[in-house]
Amino acid sequence: MEHLQQLLNLGPFRTVTWGIVVLFVGRWLIQRSRFLRDYNIPEPVVGGLLFSLLSALLYFGFDLTIHFDLGARDVLLVYFFTTIGLNARLSDLVSGGKPLAILLGATILYMFVQNLTGLSIAGLFGLPPQVGLLGGTVSLIGGHGTAIAWSPIFASEYGIDNAMEIGIACATFGLVLASTMGGPIAHYLINKYDLKPSGNGGFDVGATPAQEHAPADYLSFLRAILAIHLSITLGFVLKEVLASAGLKLPLFVTALFGGIVLANTIPRLLPKVVWPSRTAALALIAEVSLGVFLAMSLMSMQLWTLIDLAGPIITLLVAQFLIAAALTLFVIFRLMGSNYDAAVICAGFGGITLGSTATAMANMTAVTQRYGPSHLAFIIVPLVCAFFIDIVNAFMIQYFLASI
Repeated sequence: MEHLQQLLNLGPFRTVTWGIVVLFVGRWLIQRSRFLRDYNIPEPVVGGLLFSLLSALLYFGFDLTIHFDLGARDVLLVYFFTTIGLNARLSDLVSGGKPLAILLGATILYMFVQNLTGLSIAGLFGLPPQVGLLGGTVSLIGGHGTAIAWSPIFASEYGIDNAMEIGIACATFGLVLASTMGGPIAHYLINKYDLKPSGNGGFDVGATPAQEHAPADYLSFLRAILAIHLSITLGFVLKEVLASAGLKLPLFVTALFGGIVLANTIPRLLPKVVWPSRTAALALIAEVSLGVFLAMSLMSMQLWTLIDLAGPIITLLVAQFLIAAALTLFVIFRLMGSNYDAAVICAGFGGITLGSTATAMANMTAVTQRYGPSHLAFIIVPLVCAFFIDIVNAFMIQYFLASI
């Protein structure tokens, strides 16, 4: 650790250590705050924002800037997105049928609207169009992970030096707005049209019924690590092939593709190989990678760089919220059948548009626990927001960057 004048440099080891501490602090605060629990604010978001606020106080009060070495964070990002690819089964995509195709199509069209809205607000305030894109699918539908992953590209190639802060700010407040939008819309629709569940049965708290997993031991952990590394290796190859064809994608996207390819070929070609998809070991690696990655990213934010953009960011988020709410209420509900399942799907769609997969699940869980189960919603919504969106968004971001 080096302290020169008013700059405090933290190396990669201390940065990772602080990231873990920040994660624990966020968990401790959530356990003691009903508000944070009710709105499903993630632990690294709470701890990371608190630390970034403390950093801002040090900056304004003592003219002290803390600089973190975030090299290890980028590795964690690639690890996390690779686990998503390794858990993807193409057979699951067929099970959703026509409703899945309709919701996916509507979501993709909305993604264009979200980006166009961001570009319009940026133009209104005379800002670079890339700022509007950061306030579109990069941070809202993409969430914290996508915002953090693409921010270095916006900074280095387009000169948006505070891209990280803009993206994370939009993603964080979008998460809160998504949590407050989906549930109330579903409640309104259910009460207005007197909607009832189509059948009985247990509640779906996730994308699929709970499955029994063998406990994670050192062999299962090593299998998961090996599968991740093989997928990332394939991701490097895909990245170079696509780059030679003129399509530049971050490694985390091509590593996700690599995971999908291996997860849907190796078990079929080599059925005797114990493949780690959807195992406790892979889930543990994914959770640790995402949690520490987000904590490190959020705690390193320099919030003082956003002061001049407070007005545009607030305007952008209000506009995105109103458009998402109107689309959910008047379009998605009708497209999905105007029934109880459609109302629950609307709760989840609210989480997709401005928040995350976790927000969508939380919104739908709250609705179904009060009014009754909706198995269809818990099949198609996670498939759309946890599988397709990251892939579509990567190409859409690239398309808009090339067009503006």
